[in-house]
Amino acid sequence: MNIKIGFIGAGNMGSAIMKGISKSAVEAELYAFDPDRSKVDGLGEYGVKYCASEAELVSECKYVFLAVKPQIIEGVLEASAPAVTADTVLISIAAGISDEFIAGKTRPDAKVILVMPNTPLLIGEGASALSHNDMVTDEEFETVLNIFRICGKASVISKDKMKEIIALNGSSPAFIYLFAKGFIDYADSVGIDRNSATELFTQSLIGSAKMITDSGYSIDELIKMVSSPGGTTLAGLDRLYEGNLTETVKNCCESCTKRAYELSK
Repeated sequence: MNIKIGFIGAGNMGSAIMKGISKSAVEAELYAFDPDRSKVDGLGEYGVKYCASEAELVSECKYVFLAVKPQIIEGVLEASAPAVTADTVLISIAAGISDEFIAGKTRPDAKVILVMPNTPLLIGEGASALSHNDMVTDEEFETVLNIFRICGKASVISKDKMKEIIALNGSSPAFIYLFAKGFIDYADSVGIDRNSATELFTQSLIGSAKMITDSGYSIDELIKMVSSPGGTTLAGLDRLYEGNLTETVKNCCESCTKRAYELSK
């Protein structure tokens, strides 16, 4: 039997999840509502059906993705609330928004799953963190967890860490892109072809990530493996240590988390 899955919001993230589901073995009927109907119509080839309002979509679907920005989720919840039942599973990907807030705007016993995905989900390489409140059954949570596993990797974390996790996977692609830009801009400055530099550096990122996950060595051990005494790597590392790179990253993450708490109020 097909499950009915709806999306309020058909932007990049919502569309990516819908495409992932449509290409998978999950037996589902997909529905979407977006104020810009053209976004939903553009998903017709993936079998997505248009709903005319939030309430219509919620009435139709058991699983409802709240794929909207945190700044507008209050209005979305208020428009959806009349149609939310005890069986509806609300899945929020809005940064910083708590399950208590969602229940407060819909119904006290609302089933809520919180998800922090990231943009590599667009190419099936997402890293998504999930948690849920006590109203959600194990079967319901497993259904949603499997959806995100289709689009990459998914991990279950404590509900009270959903704001802290944003810096680690939700926002970190932007931080990594900025880091990459520094290396590729350096290549430009010394006359190295930008395309070649991009290919080599991005493969270094991929290979380094696999070394962290697959080699069995700790990160400190991996750093030592690249660092010959008196060599080029140590000369570069010395400058990164002087600039307190790890402390800067920590400050970056703390600012990200602080903003998540501000958005939740």
